[in-house]
Amino acid sequence: MTAATIPDHADLSGPLLRLLGRVEHGPTFDAMRAFTETRIPATPDEIWLCEHPPVFTQGVAGRPEHVLGAGSIPVVATNRGGQVTFHGPGQVVAYPLIDLRRLGIFVKEYVYRVEEAAIRTLGEFGVTGHRVAGAPGIYVRLDDPFAHGALTGPADPRDPFRGLGKISALGIKVSNHCTYHGVALNVAMDLEPFERINPCGYPGLRTVDLATLGVSTDWATAADLLARYLARLLSR
Repeated sequence: MTAATIPDHADLSGPLLRLLGRVEHGPTFDAMRAFTETRIPATPDEIWLCEHPPVFTQGVAGRPEHVLGAGSIPVVATNRGGQVTFHGPGQVVAYPLIDLRRLGIFVKEYVYRVEEAAIRTLGEFGVTGHRVAGAPGIYVRLDDPFAHGALTGPADPRDPFRGLGKISALGIKVSNHCTYHGVALNVAMDLEPFERINPCGYPGLRTVDLATLGVSTDWATAADLLARYLARLLSR
């Protein structure tokens, strides 16, 4: 797979950033799995940045009933965690290929740092990202995505996402202490396909992007910010 390295990486000891452009999901999945299976302890970490043509991807525990009607969009099985999600143009997809043992962290800390990179990227546009316990990914307040207050009080068990929209999804695989798959950040995309699924297995969960929130930016700017925050947070 061809790749262009993003220039001017400020921390040469961190992961190598590779910009893949728009690539099909299947070959990209195969490439990162092969990279992970063949790497050795000295193999440098990498972070791949790309966007995919429209595709629904299912996690290992994905339940078919969460796909409400895929239409002409393919549904593909993967070995990541989580349920079904959608990838399409206008979405930044980042695949960190990180040796956790060398970095000295465990999976829980890795998930926290990846989510933190998404939160900091959103912050560059004035948007406040939130975590929801037990539901990996990043969410925004639909009534005021620019408010800085933290979410308060326990979530309503009947509607844990009331007033929230999901803007970033997370799904990972760890093999021999090394990660692949990763995080998606919605920038400016056709959100209609999310209505054909229960996003991440949650019926009625609304999915949003930066454009929906009134933020005007391009894919390259968001990708560069996310890549650099990931590199910073996943460096030794």
